[in-house]
Amino acid sequence: MVTTSLAPERVAFTRLADSNELHQALDEANLPTLLAAYTYLSHDAAFLERFSGFIRPAFSPNPTAIPDELAADLRDRMRCLLVSGEGLASGEAADSLVQRIMSVTVGEPVDDEFLELVYDQCGFKPWIDRSKASGRTAPPAGFKVLVIGAGLTGMAASTKLAEAGYDHVVIEKNPEVGGTWWENRYPGVGVDTPSHFYSFSWEIWPDWHHYHPHGTDMQRYLVEVADKYDLRSRIRFGTTVESLVWNAADGTWTVTARRPDGAPEEIVANAVINGHGPVNRFKWPDIEGLKQFNGPVVHTAAWPADLDLKGKRVAVIGTGASSAQLVAAIAPEVAELTVYQRTKHWVIYNPEIAHEVSEGMKWALAHIPTFKEWFRFRVYWAAADGLFENVLQDPEWAGNPIAVSQSNEFTRQYALMYMQQRFADRPDLIEKLTPDFPIFSKRIVLDNGWFDALLRPNVHLETSGIARVLPNGIESKDGKVFDCDVIICATGFNVAKMIGDLSIKGVEGRDLGEEWGDEDPRTYLGMVMPGFPNLFWTVGANSAPNHAAGQNLISECQVNWIIEALDRVVEAGAKAFEVRQDAFDAWNRKVDARMPQMIWSHPGANSYYNNSKGRIFLSWPWRLVDFFNETRRPEPGTFELH
Repeated sequence: MVTTSLAPERVAFTRLADSNELHQALDEANLPTLLAAYTYLSHDAAFLERFSGFIRPAFSPNPTAIPDELAADLRDRMRCLLVSGEGLASGEAADSLVQRIMSVTVGEPVDDEFLELVYDQCGFKPWIDRSKASGRTAPPAGFKVLVIGAGLTGMAASTKLAEAGYDHVVIEKNPEVGGTWWENRYPGVGVDTPSHFYSFSWEIWPDWHHYHPHGTDMQRYLVEVADKYDLRSRIRFGTTVESLVWNAADGTWTVTARRPDGAPEEIVANAVINGHGPVNRFKWPDIEGLKQFNGPVVHTAAWPADLDLKGKRVAVIGTGASSAQLVAAIAPEVAELTVYQRTKHWVIYNPEIAHEVSEGMKWALAHIPTFKEWFRFRVYWAAADGLFENVLQDPEWAGNPIAVSQSNEFTRQYALMYMQQRFADRPDLIEKLTPDFPIFSKRIVLDNGWFDALLRPNVHLETSGIARVLPNGIESKDGKVFDCDVIICATGFNVAKMIGDLSIKGVEGRDLGEEWGDEDPRTYLGMVMPGFPNLFWTVGANSAPNHAAGQNLISECQVNWIIEALDRVVEAGAKAFEVRQDAFDAWNRKVDARMPQMIWSHPGANSYYNNSKGRIFLSWPWRLVDFFNETRRPEPGTFELH
């Protein structure tokens, strides 16, 4: 076991030239972030306080408005510091100053419980670098870990396993890294999470083209990470894992995989990390006649590279996030487009979603010390834990029954105001699109052209439901028929069956597929189950950050905890790590007791977060900082070593 230091490392500082690039960067840089970086480098707390009355929280009705003379002063001070070193402080910034920087620059109090997360997740200092940790027992020769999947989580696992000295292999069914971002290639595909947060904390990228990455940018980032960390040398592509069987005698898993040539192969591993993710198995709608349609029927998650929609009559089934992105992208080029809505979704407009990152901002991210780290913090706060109060039910709330708190009602009104402004001349669309459930109780849609598309004369929103698919079109339940050439299903994934197509046999032949069934997975911290030693899930039951952005953080935290668990095995000279049944049961009781306090338990909420019996099996019901704190190390008394 090793100990960690909370304080960040001293910032490496090299003077910059007083160039045109620097001036452009200072002009275009996000001002609260520039203030954070300047104060962190200078320790000038008095100057920081001059801004405290002008910076507002994200989505505040009173937007941030820093006076021009104060902004100019900040830019001048930062330029002098960067060019001459004037004002650069010696030594590290105190925790109290860092916390104050956080609070002032996001316009609201940030408690000290967030410090350790910010130091780690915003790139100031990793919580632990096991390649440099003293007093740690190195993994023995022959101890092998197998990772399933080379998406974001599997790549994180491989990077950190290598850093920790664990021999491992990654099995990936696709021909390249990226997982969902390699697979999803439909027009308009993008990421809801802001670019500068949806990335690895140890590889904060300054080269994003947009503040919310397009799918191609996300895949480019992951490919560059794979290149930099030599991940492909440990990945076997085109190979699919089919079954896992626990061998109690020697404490290993026998993994059966299907090689690219179709031949089966058995691999013996001491531990298995499943990183295949829940959004990996797309779901077709169950609609009469769909298979008999004469034209192409495609799913957004399996987009044909040669599909040409120009001038075609197209039907899109579904109105969730993928559909909104797709419809916005294809509406200008198709002849006619009918969108079939089963469920209404709350739509939020974030003006940054379509904005390109300016060259000056990119330069600031790449060259100004700590600027990219502080910008990542700002994005984390605005897109994640700063929004948590939206999903926590206030027992004293006596307002609108389709809100759960004052904050939640404010967000609902913000979304309503935007919808009413955009469709001021289309009350029919307002009626069709306005949900009757609390905002954030289901996944929200970020508008990046979705509302614009619905206003086009060639786009129609059909809400009466689909009766059946005909050979040449779709008949709605009100009897209308839309003749079409192509049907596109934006109908999501089979999230509830988390085991997917795997067969997993644990201690004494326990069958994980039978225990979970098709829709009732249970885990401890989304990662481990009694009876299945040295089997580690990721993105498992009740670990999804459904209050906002943050799957990248969850994945990193789970990888950290898993390696800590493996280290316990190595330190003790044992064979296997297994969560105790009583700890597993207590954790699930705690989760179940928490859920009635959350927005997802509202009577109007019903989404893929719930199974058919209403149990919320997917969502993490606390903040990201709570998940971070829970996953620093396995808690003594919750596990056994064999």
